Amino acid sequence: MKHSDFNHLKGWLYLLPAILFLAVFMIYPLIDVFVYSFEEGYNSASQTYFGIGSYNYSYVLHDPYFLQAVKNTFILVVITVPLSTAIALLISVGLNSIRPLRELFQTIYFLPYVTNTLAVGLVFMILFKKTAYSDGFINLIIQWFGGSSVDFIDGPYWAKMFVLCFYTIWVVMPFKILILTSALASVNPDYYNAAKVDGTSRFRTFLRITLPMISPMIFYLIITGFIGAFKAYSDVVALFGTDLNAAEMNTIVGYVYDMLYGDSGGYPSYAAAAAILLFAIVLTITCINLLASSKKY
Repeated sequence: MKHSDFNHLKGWLYLLPAILFLAVFMIYPLIDVFVYSFEEGYNSASQTYFGIGSYNYSYVLHDPYFLQAVKNTFILVVITVPLSTAIALLISVGLNSIRPLRELFQTIYFLPYVTNTLAVGLVFMILFKKTAYSDGFINLIIQWFGGSSVDFIDGPYWAKMFVLCFYTIWVVMPFKILILTSALASVNPDYYNAAKVDGTSRFRTFLRITLPMISPMIFYLIITGFIGAFKAYSDVVALFGTDLNAAEMNTIVGYVYDMLYGDSGGYPSYAAAAAILLFAIVLTITCINLLASSKKY
């Protein structure tokens, strides 16, 4: 065996554990779910079904609960991903421009990332929820400014969506701040020194130097942000409880879970069809983002 062939084989041996892990825990389940999605009337107890076709997809696409979940998920994605990325970028630029107590501020901004999301969700629920004894801390602030109290947890749809978006942005920002702060610190200072010599304004320097240099990280955060927002579920449960269909706040992942284990559960074929639709949506949006980033930069 040639030396080059041996090195080639050794490389594949190094990759073998990861390939086996991906095949067993990702590729096989994906194929299995895809097969289930076409088995009509599948019964998980008897492992039987009465037909093969596209009825499961037709049922899911005409289910009002699924359509509501898709609407909620898309609103969450469209609002939270751009806003959280923009706010994280502004905070990162601010942190990068200060010297004293920089590490302290970075630690404070990172704390929500290491805090349990369910615990944070319960705190947000307490802040926004109206009870028999109190209108909640947020409503007290609204009343202090002369406004009328709003039931953010059990009230109108827009109020509940506001709380969910606000909570999601607050939770995902620490990771984005960490990544963007590291990206800003890696920019070669010679570019900034040259801009100062030319008398370039800070805003123009930010547009012409900072943004292009950290654009790969920004697109990475946008792509992962889209994927994470489409998988939202535990955050919604922490805020609005387990009966998300009644609250009109279910997500696509929540719909899949309900079809498997919830009150309307026992329909793995419908859950599989919904999961494949979610996979197709996320894959399409990810590909669009990758194509946009490759063309721009």
